[in-house]
Amino acid sequence: MKDDDFNKVSPQQPGLDELERQARKGTLDRREFIRRAGALGLAAPFASSLLSQSVQAATPKKGGKFVMGLGYGSTTDSLIPGANENGFLGTLSYAFQNQLTEIDPSGRTVPELAESFEASADATTWVFKLRQGVEFHNGKTMTADDVIPSFNHHRGEDTKSAGKAFLDPVISITKKGKYEVEFKLSEGNADFPSIVSSGQFPIVPAKDGVLDWQSYVGTGGYTLENFEPGVRASLKRNPNYFKSGRAHFDEVEMLSLLDTTSRQNAVMNKDVHSISRVDPKTVHLMARVGHLKIVEATGTLHYTFPMRTDTAPFDNNDLRMAVKLSVDREALVQKILLDHGALGNDHPISTANLYHNGDLAQRSYDPDKARYHLKKAGMEGITLDLSTSDAAFAGAVDAALLMKDSAAKAGLNINVVREPKDGYWSNVWNKKPWSACYWSGRPTEDWMFSAAYTAGGKWNDTAWETGPAADRFNKLVVQARAELDTTKRRELYYECQAIVNQDGGALVPMYANFIMAVDKSVMFDKLAGNYDYDGYKAAERWWFA
Repeated sequence: MKDDDFNKVSPQQPGLDELERQARKGTLDRREFIRRAGALGLAAPFASSLLSQSVQAATPKKGGKFVMGLGYGSTTDSLIPGANENGFLGTLSYAFQNQLTEIDPSGRTVPELAESFEASADATTWVFKLRQGVEFHNGKTMTADDVIPSFNHHRGEDTKSAGKAFLDPVISITKKGKYEVEFKLSEGNADFPSIVSSGQFPIVPAKDGVLDWQSYVGTGGYTLENFEPGVRASLKRNPNYFKSGRAHFDEVEMLSLLDTTSRQNAVMNKDVHSISRVDPKTVHLMARVGHLKIVEATGTLHYTFPMRTDTAPFDNNDLRMAVKLSVDREALVQKILLDHGALGNDHPISTANLYHNGDLAQRSYDPDKARYHLKKAGMEGITLDLSTSDAAFAGAVDAALLMKDSAAKAGLNINVVREPKDGYWSNVWNKKPWSACYWSGRPTEDWMFSAAYTAGGKWNDTAWETGPAADRFNKLVVQARAELDTTKRRELYYECQAIVNQDGGALVPMYANFIMAVDKSVMFDKLAGNYDYDGYKAAERWWFA
């Protein structure tokens, strides 16, 4: 993936903005900057001043209160590790907690609380050497005695953690020294270091071997001062943060602003410095606001309409196929995303992933084939309830109405049920037979499949777990997970995507860019594409000019 695929800034003057970006990165000398600025019509004195400002802004500095407007959050949110199920909790966790590893802006897995990690030849044993001298916010030094309980919290039959499925292959976690931990797995996993970067697995202090998560103490760049579920969180900079070049703001405030209009008004009125999940319909209007810049990151974000295969009539694959064929995907990308995205193909692996199956035929709108599958299922004239809300994603209700119109031409009746925004993730998603959903995606294929598609996962929102195709899929995921030969691994993941496309319960019609509106006083470097808001790490990575 090219750098520019990750970080697209849409200013009022694209050419000038690109010059400023290159100046901040140091890829243009003064003479070349002024020459190119002149070609854009800028006088030399103005270009020189602009260059100085750009270079100055590229150097992070401390200070200020950064207010973030997030299009996520619920009154049922909890900070217990493993309950991290939306972007608000993800952004908050990464602000005041750390993991053993992290995903950097280039998509690589790098050490975080771990100083290094290495595997056995078959990838069944992983040893993490911990950084020494890292302190929790309460002054306690982090050691292996904190790391082991932090992971054991997600293991065992009684745990309610959504991270359990990721750690089921872990046979043992052993302290090899005060600052060294060994994980033994039941089968090889080449992506294990990526998995432990998840917000599900923060390292939390332990007391007598018991996880002390209720203290809300972490090792992160900020200390958590206040948390009101579904409303806000307030944080202050940690003066003892072990990353000297991160966490620049004195204070950070995160606001849950689920309503798209309210969220966009907040950033236009300068009530917040940035917002996520900008409605594509308003991008061109917000780009005209003088103090704002529109920032897009292309990554793994996709919008889905999961059908629960354990519930009739979605337990019939011909019915599921009829639904998939009855959707005009191009219309959704054009009218809902306004081309700020791409077509989906009923599986969760995007072009940003290493093993995306580009050979798989793109499913298209085909009312005749949809009618064929409806007839084969014996369900001609059936009416299906589709639960939706713009809490799922901006435009989810409109998307459902478009689907209703296109499906009608295939003889499929869709009853669009508008659900309340508050409580949508706890009362509708993963409970109603058919609903709207978004997935930020995951950096690796195994991580994405394990999060939402393999049997036993808490977030398997299609409940697709049994049957020959699901059995084959689950077997392939395990096989690919341990395969170190990249050619063989690619073949396995290609087949996984094909199986989900043909038999799975997920309708994945479109991939959406991460779109943010950011005050021009806020600076950042290359944006990550693995999650919204710079991989959920804007609080740590951004600064004021």
